[in-house]
Amino acid sequence: MNVMGPGDVITVPEHHLARRHGARRIAVLRANALGDFIFALPALDSLRAAYPQAEIVLLGAPWHARFLAGRPAPVDRVVVVPPLAGVRDAEPGEPAQPRDEFVAKARLEQYDIAIQLHGGGRNTNPLVAALGAGLTVGLRADDAPPLDRWVRYTYYHPEVFRYLEVVGLVGALPVSYRPALTVTAADQQQLRAVLPPPVRPRVALHPGSSDPRRRWPAERFAEVGDALADAGAEVVVTGTAAETGVVQAVLTQMRSPAVPVVDALGLGGLAALYTECALVVSNDTGPLHLATAVGAATVGIYWVGNFINGAPTDRARHRPMISWTLHCPVCGLDCTRDIYPARGGGYGCTHAASFVADVPAVEVRDAALELLRR
Repeated sequence: MNVMGPGDVITVPEHHLARRHGARRIAVLRANALGDFIFALPALDSLRAAYPQAEIVLLGAPWHARFLAGRPAPVDRVVVVPPLAGVRDAEPGEPAQPRDEFVAKARLEQYDIAIQLHGGGRNTNPLVAALGAGLTVGLRADDAPPLDRWVRYTYYHPEVFRYLEVVGLVGALPVSYRPALTVTAADQQQLRAVLPPPVRPRVALHPGSSDPRRRWPAERFAEVGDALADAGAEVVVTGTAAETGVVQAVLTQMRSPAVPVVDALGLGGLAALYTECALVVSNDTGPLHLATAVGAATVGIYWVGNFINGAPTDRARHRPMISWTLHCPVCGLDCTRDIYPARGGGYGCTHAASFVADVPAVEVRDAALELLRR
C-alpha cells in the first residue's frame, strides 16, 4: 500500500497493515463536536470488530463522557482531553489542566495503539505521539509531523471514509459505512417528559446551526413546514437556547401550528425524538447527523463543499439538497479554494452570510413530501 505524504511516497508492506496482535488498549483522539463524532462511528465499529478483546478509549470532550455513559457504543470509556490550542475549546466553567499533566497521566495507561482521527495533525499529532503508545496512526497534512503510519489529509474527502482509511492502517476492515447510534430507555424517558407519543406522522425541522453560513432562511423552513402539515404531519421545530430566535422566526411565519422544542432535550432525548420522526429537515449541523445515525429519514441542506465531506451516501432515506454557491456573497472570495483561514475549514472568509440561501424551497418541499409519503 502506498501512503502519500508531502513530497514523498512511503511503501508500506501489507503485513504491516495487519492487526496488531496482543493489543490490549487502544486510544482514539476525537475530541470535537456531535457531527464529527458521528462521522467517526463506522471507523470505531471497525476497530471494535478487529480488536474485540481490546479496551478502546475515546480521548474526547466532556460531552462525550456525558452522552456515552450507559450507552452501547464501540468505545469502552471516555478520557476527557483538556482544552488545548488546536485540539478543543473549553466548555463554560471547565477548569484548565496543563498539557504535561494530562500526558503524564495518559502515559500510565500504556496504550498499545494511539489513533488520531482529529484533523490534519498540526496540533494533534504531537499530542498523540506524546502518549507513548507502541504504535501511532493517523492523518497528516503538510504542516503536521508524521506518526508511525499515516494517510494524507486533504480537505475534500468524505469524512466517514477518511477515518475508515486511517483505521485500515491497523487492519480494521470496514464493517459498515453508515453511522449508527443506539437510543436507550433513558433517552425515551427524557423525551416522554417533554412530548407525548405522536398520533400522526411527526416531522422535525431544525433551522439552526452554530455557523450562520450553513443556515437556510427561516421563511423557507416555514414554507416546507406548512406543506408537511397540509400533508397530515405533526410538525416539531427543534433548537438550542442560542437558536431560540430562528425557531421563533419559523413558528411565526408558518400558518399551521407547530410545536417548539427549544433547549428542552439533551442529546439523548433529541435522538429519541428523531427515532419517532417520519422525517427530519435540517441544516447541515449536528442534529441532522444525529437523526441519520438513529435511522430517521432526512432532507439535509448542504453547501457543496460540506456535501462532499458530510452527506450520507444512500438515497433510500436521505435527500441532501446542494447549494452551489462558490463565492462569498459579501466579498466574492472563491471559498472552494481558500479553505483554511476560516475557523473550522470549508469557507475561506469570516463573513456570516448564508452560503445555502440559493437552495429553492420547492426542491426541499418536494423531497420532503416524497419521503413523508414513503
